[in-house]
Amino acid sequence: MRSKKDKKSKKKDSQLLIRVNKEERDRFLEICEELDTSAAREIRRFMRGFITENEKL
Repeated sequence: MRSKKDKKSKKKDSQLLIRVNKEERDRFLEICEELDTSAAREIRRFMRGFITENEKL
């Protein structure tokens, strides 16, 4: 479990603006809701996995 200090150092202090197809966006949000998660959480999860996979190169 993370301590308060760890959580503070991982503070979300930046934004990423992207343009996506409306139908894909809407379906993505629907699926996130069905899975009881948020779009932001899933995008952050994807980014972390992508970084982990590609930093090894």
